[in-house]
Formats: sequence, C-alpha cells, structure tokens
Amino acid sequence: MSDADSFINEVTEEVRRDRLFGLMKKYGWIAILAVILLVGGAAWTEYSRARDRAAAEQTGDALLAALANSEPAARAAALDAVPQAGAAAAVGLLITAAAQEEAGEVAAATATLDSLTTRQDVPAIYRDLAAFKAAMLDAGNDPAARRTRLEALATPGQPFALLAQERLALADLAAGDRDAAVTQLTAIVQDAAVSESLRDRVQTLMVALGAPLPDVATSGATSDETPTNP
Repeated sequence: MSDADSFINEVTEEVRRDRLFGLMKKYGWIAILAVILLVGGAAWTEYSRARDRAAAEQTGDALLAALANSEPAARAAALDAVPQAGAAAAVGLLITAAAQEEAGEVAAATATLDSLTTRQDVPAIYRDLAAFKAAMLDAGNDPAARRTRLEALATPGQPFALLAQERLALADLAAGDRDAAVTQLTAIVQDAAVSESLRDRVQTLMVALGAPLPDVATSGATSDETPTNP
C-alpha cells in the first residue's frame, strides 16, 4: 500500500470518528434517557408490587383481628372500620355484610352489599353476588323493592338469573299466586343452563305443589351450581 493510500485511509477513519462523535453528542441523550426510563420503570413496578402486597397483608391482618371478636355486633363494627381497597375489597365487604347480618343489622348489611355493587375495582362476579345477596336481605323490609331487585337479576344472561327466578317463584307462593310460581319454576326447569341441583330442587317443589313436570332433556344440565345459593 502506497503512502498516499495510507494517508487517505487515515483521513477517512478520522472523518468517520468525527461523525460518530458528532452523532453521539447530538443523539446520545436519547439513549441515556431510554436507559433511565427502563431502569426507572422496572424499579417502579417492583415498588408498586411490594406496596400492594404490603397493603393486602395489612388488610388481611385487620380482617383477622376483627373476626376475632366474639360478639357479633363488635365483630361487625370492627369489620366495617377496616379500609377496603382494590380487588380484595370484594372479600372484605362480603365478610362485613355477613357479620352485620349476623348482628341483626340488616339495613347496614344491605348498604355494605350495595356499595360493593358499584365498585369497579373488583371482578364483576363479586358485584353480581353482592346484588343477589342484597336482594335477599332488602326484601324483608320491603317486598316490592325486593321483587324489583330480583327481576333485574333474573334477566336472561345474568349470572344469577335462575337463582333469582327461583326466589321470585317463592315470592309468588308467599303472595298466594300459585300459578305465577309454577310458571317461574317451569321456566327454570326448561332452561338449558339449569344445574342439576337447582333442577332437582325446583322439581321437588313442583311435585309438592301438585304441578306437572315438563318433559325436558337433562343432558344440558351442569353437575353443580356455580353461584352459591345463600
């Protein structure tokens, strides 16, 4: 290689090096910022997880301490004082409502359940369960209001629709309307989504009422009820 070629190569390398340094000075802050954001994001994620875990543990400890009260009224008051936040609020509020009901505080239990139905930070199934339980409690004070609640829950597609229909049938019987009750019970038995246990329970009631059992195929029934019948 001649001296001229060597000189040209050296000049070319210097030009490339100068261009590289220029690009680094101009855009290097972007790379540094990206690294900072990645590290900061990872640190914030770990901090958030630790904070949520600590909050959940604190809430759990408070619930256990409240449940340790032997008196129903004291237990209900202690549970009601526990702050409820996040998805765990569903369990805490359901436990609180149960304690309030045990203590005879039906209005307070209904209010607790109603508050759960409006929480968007808990899974929908818990909101639906709270609405169903609230309907069971609220009706003792106002049968008309209870029926309104149950009719909303009995809408096709609702997770507790069949259980709500069963309760409506029992309400019809309590009101002396046997025909309306039988109509409700027949619709439950004929529903393709009815569970085996609910179907058996409804058919037993229909037999006790002297109502004819509809001819339905049982292959579509599930082996057990997903919702818990309170």
